[in-house]
Amino acid sequence: MFVLIAGGGRTASQLANVLLAQNHQVVLIEHRREVLARLHRELPTEALFEGQATDPAVLEQAGIRRAQVVAACTPEDADNLVICFLARTRYNVARTIAQIDNPRNAWLYDDRFHVDVALNQSEILASLIEEEMSLGDMMTLIKVRRGQYSVVEEKIPLQARVVGVAIRDLDLPQECAIAAVIRQGKMVIPRGPLVLEAGDEVLAVTDRAGAERLAALFAPPEPVARIAVPPQPSPPPKRSGRRPKDR
Repeated sequence: MFVLIAGGGRTASQLANVLLAQNHQVVLIEHRREVLARLHRELPTEALFEGQATDPAVLEQAGIRRAQVVAACTPEDADNLVICFLARTRYNVARTIAQIDNPRNAWLYDDRFHVDVALNQSEILASLIEEEMSLGDMMTLIKVRRGQYSVVEEKIPLQARVVGVAIRDLDLPQECAIAAVIRQGKMVIPRGPLVLEAGDEVLAVTDRAGAERLAALFAPPEPVARIAVPPQPSPPPKRSGRRPKDR
């Protein structure tokens, strides 16, 4: 796959390194001399192209006509939007990805500028924090379909509600499917009659609602609060009905 990257920041250079390590063809476009000096120490020379990525002539010389993916990672939102717009409307690139620099401009990154995937780092971070806080011990392994679905994993604790329950009886949402169960280090095919046990590691493909349902099923029971009973006052000593004798 041939990927054209516009911009030479840390995100762009790391992306180029990862793609090159996976044997993809990469060309990174950058016009700032000081940034190019750093990039020459981090990337192969043949992966670098000096020029302004918003210039159609530069894009053509860098090979945009044969690119399957264009990633716009410049430090300017306006440049990223122009690059995606040119990539689709003028060069018919199949896939465009853009990095959002100012979160206030996120609303611009849509079909009007032909942005297929917009990367808003602050939004991603906020979403991850929210998931970690709300889904307990469940771990999100990967996002699919632009974040609409996730592959999640969780180990069933002792006394969880699902212990001893067959998969077919879990009453899971339609958009939630158990993909695998790891039991004592071995994978078990998650067919309907399979009864879940404490210690099972469950892998599921699910949307947000399904993940919340799984987290509730896998959660250990909440401890029952004990009501403190105040100590009862001791009864007063009984008085004897006998009168003291006169001396």
